[in-house]
Amino acid sequence: MLFNSYEFIFLFLPVVLIGFFGIGRLKNHRAAILWLVAASLFFYGWWNPVYLCLILGSIVFNYTIGAGLASECAPSNRFRKKIFFVTGITGNLLLLCYFKYAHFFLDTVNALTGTGFHLGKIVLPLAISFFTFQQIAYLADVYRGETYERNFLHYCLFVTFFPQLIAGPIVHHKEVLPQFAKNTIYKVNHERLALGITIFCIGLFKKVVLADGIAAYASPVFAAAEHTATLTFLEAWCGTLAYTFQIYFDFSAYSDMAIGLGQMFDIRLPLNFHSPYKALSIIEFWKRWHITLSRFLRDYLYIPLGGNRKGSPRRYLNILVTMVLGGLWHGAGWTFVIWGTLHGVYIVANHLWRTVFRSLKGSGAAVSSWWERALSHLTTFTAVVIAWVFFRAESFTGAVNMLAAMSGKNGIPLPGLRITYPLIGERITTSFRLHSGNFMYSFKGCFVFLLFLFIIAWFFPSTQEFTLAYQPALETYSGRERPRMRWLRFTLSPYWAVLLALLSVYAIINISSATEFIYFTF
Repeated sequence: MLFNSYEFIFLFLPVVLIGFFGIGRLKNHRAAILWLVAASLFFYGWWNPVYLCLILGSIVFNYTIGAGLASECAPSNRFRKKIFFVTGITGNLLLLCYFKYAHFFLDTVNALTGTGFHLGKIVLPLAISFFTFQQIAYLADVYRGETYERNFLHYCLFVTFFPQLIAGPIVHHKEVLPQFAKNTIYKVNHERLALGITIFCIGLFKKVVLADGIAAYASPVFAAAEHTATLTFLEAWCGTLAYTFQIYFDFSAYSDMAIGLGQMFDIRLPLNFHSPYKALSIIEFWKRWHITLSRFLRDYLYIPLGGNRKGSPRRYLNILVTMVLGGLWHGAGWTFVIWGTLHGVYIVANHLWRTVFRSLKGSGAAVSSWWERALSHLTTFTAVVIAWVFFRAESFTGAVNMLAAMSGKNGIPLPGLRITYPLIGERITTSFRLHSGNFMYSFKGCFVFLLFLFIIAWFFPSTQEFTLAYQPALETYSGRERPRMRWLRFTLSPYWAVLLALLSVYAIINISSATEFIYFTF
């Protein structure tokens, strides 16, 4: 069941809310949580009921390991505690490796050795990366003595709470579960309900109108690259930029809708997306993009590897290892490995540049002038766009074809002329030659749409800034934003109610066929 589907918006969500608050009025909090767990499991099993066996097995396994870790708290039991911990982490990783990476590893071995090993069809369970990482973090926190959940029903809610189950945020137990202990959340909070509906509707508009709209310009270009079509310079760049904004607004939409759904229950989820294309560096980009995944990789991989405690060479190696594994987390393919490696190299280069910059300008120096900021924005954005090519491409060959066309290998058009700059000498026009069905996408249409999305991404406030007065999410981004467009701040007023209602109606009308969020496949 998708957030951007009629059955979720008009059937599942109203029934769950009415049931939760109806049971809550009877002051039976345990029954209300049971209702929410059952609804979340129904939501998860909607795609394939067989998935329920897997997620329930994972929940029972990790709850049992967590109980074992908590019981071995005496110093004399340190060895047994470590055995529990290693068993838990190994079990989770084996589950993830089998379902997500078995074919990838086997195909790689076959390619390197010439063998013909084969596994039967393995269906990737929905959200396995998210609920596995979330429970690994839980076990690590229990091992450190930072948290522990004694109530099995509450633990089920921690794992399955449907607003964040499928694509995050990856939450910590101590962030969310204590909120369900408050008596106030079992009563309808009209202000929080209105705020939640507002944020959910903003996310719905981003997904249905913006992300799905620009996807129509990205998909045929990447499909053509996979079939080794000769793409023009404009086609390649328009397709790549279209995907750059598609994934931006797609993930932004899901993050908003998750936070909005949490607010309807008066639950604050962690901020997971914060205008990453406004970043001045790759380091800052990863503090803004998929924030809770970045936090997980830092706390449970980078720091245990040694972090920056063992000298610069080891620090840079740790960064590369962390980002390569982060890329592999997104998908079982070499294109994802290359994407993660690129970002690892970017971050290392960013750290080296900071060292040089500070040595030239002083330790407290920062990018301050407008041209320095503009150059930083442009450099960061360009690096991200190039990496997205590998993230989106279905194969290494398709990515290389796209990058070749983007570099001008197939010719660069001069404005107003029908001949190319003499790289190849092929004549092109300023319109797409690629078709999707019976519809040809014009360069002008793509350019106007991209310009519109560029303005929104760079110059408009994020949803969190828009609703700043109500603090709808747990803060996970420490950077401070300069106040902008103070007039564009949400308040519970008839003006905003009417405007958002119009946006919502427009989005709902355009749900012709609900499409999955990009991060659902991870």
